Amino acid sequence: SQAARMKLKHNINPVLLQFINFIILVYTFVTYIPWYIFSGSRQAIAKAKQVKAKPVNNKPGGAYRSVNSLHCLASVLYPGCDTLDKVFKYAKTKYKDKKLLGTREILKEEDEIQPSGKVFKKVILGKYTWLSYEDVYIKAVNFGNGLAVLGQQPKTNIAIFCETRAEWMIAAQACFMCSYQLVTLYATLGGPAIVHGLNETEVTTIITSKELMQTKLKEIVSQVPLLRHIITVDGKPTTWSEFPKGVIVHTMASVQAMGAKAGTGSKQQARPVPSDIAVIMYTSGSTGVPKGVMISHCNIIAGITGMAERIPNLGEKDIYIGYLPLAHVLELSAELVCLSHGCRIGYSSPQTLADQSSKIKKGSKGDVTTLKPTLMAAVPEIMDRIYKNVMNKVNEMTSFQRNLFILAYNYKMEQISKGYTTPLCDSLIFRKVRMLLGGKIRVLLCGGAPLSAATQRFMNICFCCPVGQGYGLTESAGAGTITEVWDYTTGRVGAPLVCCEIKLMNWEEGGYYNTDKPYPRGEILIGGQNVTVGYYKNDVRTKKDFTVDENGQRWLHTGDIGEFHQDGCLKIIDRKKDLVKLQAGEYVSLGKVEAALKNLPLVDNICAYASSFHSYVIGFVVPNQKELVELARKKGFKGTWEEICNSPEMEKEVLKVLAEAAMAANLEKFEIPVKIRLSPDPWTPETGLVTDAFKLKRKELTAYYQTDIDRMYGKNVQ
Repeated sequence: SQAARMKLKHNINPVLLQFINFIILVYTFVTYIPWYIFSGSRQAIAKAKQVKAKPVNNKPGGAYRSVNSLHCLASVLYPGCDTLDKVFKYAKTKYKDKKLLGTREILKEEDEIQPSGKVFKKVILGKYTWLSYEDVYIKAVNFGNGLAVLGQQPKTNIAIFCETRAEWMIAAQACFMCSYQLVTLYATLGGPAIVHGLNETEVTTIITSKELMQTKLKEIVSQVPLLRHIITVDGKPTTWSEFPKGVIVHTMASVQAMGAKAGTGSKQQARPVPSDIAVIMYTSGSTGVPKGVMISHCNIIAGITGMAERIPNLGEKDIYIGYLPLAHVLELSAELVCLSHGCRIGYSSPQTLADQSSKIKKGSKGDVTTLKPTLMAAVPEIMDRIYKNVMNKVNEMTSFQRNLFILAYNYKMEQISKGYTTPLCDSLIFRKVRMLLGGKIRVLLCGGAPLSAATQRFMNICFCCPVGQGYGLTESAGAGTITEVWDYTTGRVGAPLVCCEIKLMNWEEGGYYNTDKPYPRGEILIGGQNVTVGYYKNDVRTKKDFTVDENGQRWLHTGDIGEFHQDGCLKIIDRKKDLVKLQAGEYVSLGKVEAALKNLPLVDNICAYASSFHSYVIGFVVPNQKELVELARKKGFKGTWEEICNSPEMEKEVLKVLAEAAMAANLEKFEIPVKIRLSPDPWTPETGLVTDAFKLKRKELTAYYQTDIDRMYGKNVQ
């Protein structure tokens, strides 16, 4: 079984193991009856076995809908709240003095000199200070009015290029109220991509932070001729001399003061209607220049209506930690779900998230420890990192501690797969691991890329909470599917949300058909109110990716390949762009190869590559430094980190490890990489080789490693 394959290996004496297994059996038997009587898990087991979505008709390729929205798709959170400004007004009236947005105060900043001579900035942070619903509403109204004073007109574009923080959400709410179209750009986008987004949308105003203004905007501002106003959210910046003429820098506070002064005079502004564009979201797409996705008010509201329905008991007791880029649809949707349900949002960043994070001074507390969130969203890259860090710590334990942890881990895995809980293991063994994320997480939401079964199961076990794996695209306003919290199966993304329906379309080239047995397979098409308007100033691509059926329903052609299981849950099995036909005619799914190998302790990241002109697969690997250095030591190889990575001898050793893992994962012989390039440098969004959600940018990686590709395919390299 899959559970058996994911179990950890121990080295306990067989006789002792028999005795331990007997004790576990007695314990399970004794505790089962009180658990059965007092636990609510019986209902959860029953729910997990229920059918979650059904096809609306019996035709092949018929759309699947959630059983909770079979007859009518949901599109509105609250009656009459059909635009985002109305949703916020409703929440403000209902939760008035409740805390909404929290930010930690910076007590002290220090420069820490590393042994290598590098200087790392470290911070000591204080408590969270909070703004209530009423506070945020007033700040947003004033900011919106202040932008009108600066000449911003309804239905015109305004850009935000800023880190995830309270001011981002305040600025967004101001734009939603005044019907300004918010252009969002990732803070990690490269210069040319930012210039492209700003010029294509013809913005005259950009909202940013002092740091991003000094580091990113400074170099490109002269290439954005229409720019007139830069608004910094965090106080007065130090001006620079080469500032272009005609561009004025304001602080957010000064614009809010203008708005408060203008007051009622500018309140007769046009309010948005549901079909108005709320956001033009630039995707840091894994291919080509970023595309601006036009998302209307009704698209976002339908999406967050669907998402909220999958999180049980969502409400005022919940605290959400916001640290992913707000320019990403996953984070923006998650925060809007929280804002509309009375939850608190505490802001963080990947550099200050945990006690061990890079910017947190040793001995002081990271954001999760201080905030103790109950809800958290994460991309697989972050979860994979946590998984590897904990497993490395387990390997460093004494033999007794390690075996105890492994026994508890394997025991809990078995119990989870039957739908049972393990309160004793949770409090005695996994409490310490759980504290890494504050100790109070009740639902972990995962999206942005596929999560491996091993990592998902690890998060279930060690963090004692369900992992809601979701599937959605910027083009579907982030909504598509999310697993039910009581569904503990792995490798699936759940049933369609109540706001949308999903059908599978035949893809003949890849050999996927919606008549396949046992499961219908094909390209995933998402339909519903959450499907967006299309791409900004790009009709050709819009017509290619979006269609409208005879009933007027919009459908998004995702390019992802899925299969529907008997209970109506979807599994992503391939991607059109990731399928390469080898010289001999075999099809290789690059994503499948990467998924089989990326969870190895030796691998921090991997990109598989194949060419139709050759008969084998190659790969680029970012190795784990600690693991590779140890492997080199065992093999008697001495050298610097670069020398180890550039060594043909070490490439061969790593290939052996990859081949073993590939065989264990049942990859076909032609799918196993034959040659690899070890990369001494990690792939980060700043390098431009991965997106903000850490998805591989295949085109950029191919260009970056072209010389290595030529070498591995035996071409003459000059």
